[in-house]
Amino acid sequence: MPQRPIAALLLDMDGVLFHGVTPLPGAAAFLERIADLPHLFVTNNPIRPPAEVAARLHAMGLGRPPASNILTSAEATARWLARERPGFRYFAVGAEGLHLALAEQGEPDAECADFVVVGEGPGLDFESLTTGINLILKRGARLVVTNPDNSVDDSRNGEHWVLPGGGALVAPFAVACDRRPVVIGKPEPALYEMAVERLGVPAAGCVMVGDRPDTDILGAKRVGMRAALVRTGRFLPGADWPAGLPRPDWDVDDLAGLLVAWGGLLAG
Repeated sequence: MPQRPIAALLLDMDGVLFHGVTPLPGAAAFLERIADLPHLFVTNNPIRPPAEVAARLHAMGLGRPPASNILTSAEATARWLARERPGFRYFAVGAEGLHLALAEQGEPDAECADFVVVGEGPGLDFESLTTGINLILKRGARLVVTNPDNSVDDSRNGEHWVLPGGGALVAPFAVACDRRPVVIGKPEPALYEMAVERLGVPAAGCVMVGDRPDTDILGAKRVGMRAALVRTGRFLPGADWPAGLPRPDWDVDDLAGLLVAWGGLLAG
């Protein structure tokens, strides 16, 4: 049966377009090819606001998309909270991108917060953990995390580093309070649903391009979206497919191979 044309794309970034601050081979050519196709850059990384993400792409020679073409897990979290409780109050633990996104939708309140929100980056220490625990146990605040990744990749002085992800940073709150956090980022549906809403296309018309079977691919399949895996991140060529996870529609070594595999399916 012929494949449906691809009407829009969701693109993960780190591991797909670049590693750290180094663009991956073929990334610039890929972005040029899909420039006229509706697309969003979607990331579980809540550390940087969209405008800063766009500037980083530009610095790597990967164009400079408008901030509206970038959806971070921090922005998705803020929008989800606003829908759950308009004018919400929050206590946040994480980097600047999280605090900026939340401040656009709610009000910080370390005494009577509706939500304790955990994201990646600096901020977790004894005092912030203590404050969050007591807001949850004594004030009834809900525990929310921007993304479930236990670890994430980074680059320092040209060397690969592994940093704690949202799943690792929310764990002390979850354990201390015996609460399961609400998760917003991939593979949960919220970020995907907000992305297709912004694009104005149904999930079935989109393809998610990512490098992680457990987030990018799993999440796309959960919302009825086609998915393409590029093996340029942690999941390398030749690695066996993880048991229990849905297969992508395309499984290729890199972005150049993905364009070949798509053939004439791109609508743009």
